[in-house]
Amino acid sequence: MQKEKVKRRREVVVVTGAGAGVGRATAVEFGRQGASVGLIARDRSRLEQAAEEIRNLGGEALVLPTDVSDHAQVQTAAAEVEQKLGPIDVWVNDAMVTVFSQFVDVTPDEFRRATEVTYLGTVWGTMAALKCMLPRNNGCIVQVGSALAYRSIPLQSAYCGAKAAIRGFTDSLRTELLHNKSKIHLTMVQLPAVNTPQFAWCRTHLPRDPQPVPPIFDPGVPARAIVWAAHQRRRELYLGLPTLIAIEANKFMPGLLDRYLARTGFASQQTSERVDPHRPDNLFEAVHGGDFNARGSFDARAWHGSVQFWLTKHRMLAGLLLSGVLGVAALGKFQRHRAARLT
Repeated sequence: MQKEKVKRRREVVVVTGAGAGVGRATAVEFGRQGASVGLIARDRSRLEQAAEEIRNLGGEALVLPTDVSDHAQVQTAAAEVEQKLGPIDVWVNDAMVTVFSQFVDVTPDEFRRATEVTYLGTVWGTMAALKCMLPRNNGCIVQVGSALAYRSIPLQSAYCGAKAAIRGFTDSLRTELLHNKSKIHLTMVQLPAVNTPQFAWCRTHLPRDPQPVPPIFDPGVPARAIVWAAHQRRRELYLGLPTLIAIEANKFMPGLLDRYLARTGFASQQTSERVDPHRPDNLFEAVHGGDFNARGSFDARAWHGSVQFWLTKHRMLAGLLLSGVLGVAALGKFQRHRAARLT
């Protein structure tokens, strides 16, 4: 008599900011892997679109319209995921809003709102995830960060401050989990500039339309990196060579970078197009309708891969390749030196 095959439980994942941008690309990537995905964002129709995309790829999706700045709403969403999909294995904090503006032109309400969604939304998401994971002593929480968590730029003081705060909060919590010998893994993925709709619907006080600082990556690249990071035991992941350069350079010459960004940071974050006074704005309310999904309007300039990420995933092979290159170089130098001695 043949033994019945035990059906494997789907991985249960929650992604905040899942309606568009990196969050949506990440949710879809998890769905492609066959996961059950809880989709958190404010706009229901956009979440329904993401859910349909996930189901078409073979995954399962649960739509959870939620404002992550509201702690109670996030807790309710987490409880619904556990009730309808099962125990949460992975929680990805990605939700964000921003204001493109010089600091002196930002109102207190604008700065507070950007901080509440981007920073406190991550804190509330982490709190909800831990409430579910701690009794089982299992799970992974992924904080979606940015190179700006280490190296701030002009015109995004609220966003840079929030990302730096997330890094500080995450490092503190990690040490507590280690102290308690918890098996819950906490990681942070620091992203480069990404082609997402945020530049079309963020609040701005600039004269020209905002844009990501080149080089720009397609959202599929961070989505794959986040899914990979969720299944590794890495403390932190820098994605893309621009992120690595920005973070490492800031350690050695922050003053020089201050002056460089003062000269270039304003122009590099604006296109040549004047801002439409009627453009949508998602700071306080979700933008409804429109063709907003994972990608923004910079497809033609977006990179669809990262050599640096490939090397990060294959560290042993990368080490062997580097050793081989250095070995060949050393052998060539030795042969040239020997030939010089014989002549």
